[in-house]
Parts: sequence; C-alpha cells; structure tokens
Amino acid sequence: MSYPAKLEAIISLFEGLPDPEKRETLIAYSDQARAQEPLEGESFDLEDIRKDEECTDTVAVFLRIDDAGGAHFRVTLGPQVQTLTKAMSSILCKGLDGITPEEILEIPADFVPRIVGAELVRLRSQTVYYLLTRMKGVVKVWLRRKQSE
Repeated sequence: MSYPAKLEAIISLFEGLPDPEKRETLIAYSDQARAQEPLEGESFDLEDIRKDEECTDTVAVFLRIDDAGGAHFRVTLGPQVQTLTKAMSSILCKGLDGITPEEILEIPADFVPRIVGAELVRLRSQTVYYLLTRMKGVVKVWLRRKQSE
C-alpha cells in the first residue's frame, strides 16, 4: 500500500528513529496539536464535536473540502485528552491534508504501529486508532450527504 506523500514522509521519519526518539517526536507532535485547531473565521463542510466513551475528553473534528476535492481537517481537543491522541491529531491533520475523501477511506490503519511503535500500540490500542476512525467517519458522513444532493 502506498500512502499519501505527506503521510509517507511522517511514517518514514518515525521508522528511522529508535523508540526513545519516537516518544520524543510524538511529544513534539503533541505540542503542535493547538496549531491544528480551527482558525477564526474558518468555515467547514462538516463538524463532529463529541466525547466518546473511549476518549478522556471532547474531541471536535472539522472537515473542509476545497474546490479541487481535497480534504482538510482541523481538530480541537479538550484539556484532558492524552498526549498520544494530541500527537495523532497533528500527524493526521498534516499527513492527510489535501487528499480526497475517497483516498482517506482507502488508507489502512497499519501505518499507526510504524509511527508509534508496537509497545505503545499494545498499551494504548484504542487511543492510537481513535482519531483516524473519527476522521474516516466524518468523511463517510460528508460523502453520503454529497451523494444525496
């Protein structure tokens, strides 16, 4: 499976790091989570704001589709959201930026262990896949609405 170029670059970065540096890089991505929040005046095609059972706080996923059909995500995270979810929000917003909704649905989740490492996947299995699942869900809703127009 080939991944979108931006996501592939992130995967390659992480694959070249030993586990301690992977964790440090995840923390750096986590620190960038606020930069993925919606900007003032930004409008979206779909907003999904909720607190799910498997997450410690509210997560809001915002989707905008540009004129060329590319998807752009913004994410707002509540203050109790874990570091790993914050990191994945930055990674996914950057890695999926500009690809089509259909391409997003095609991406298998098998890249996640390549980024976070097998140990964190084992310890935090729901957390590491949570945002990808939410983003795919938002895209599915958008596509269904688009088809019914």
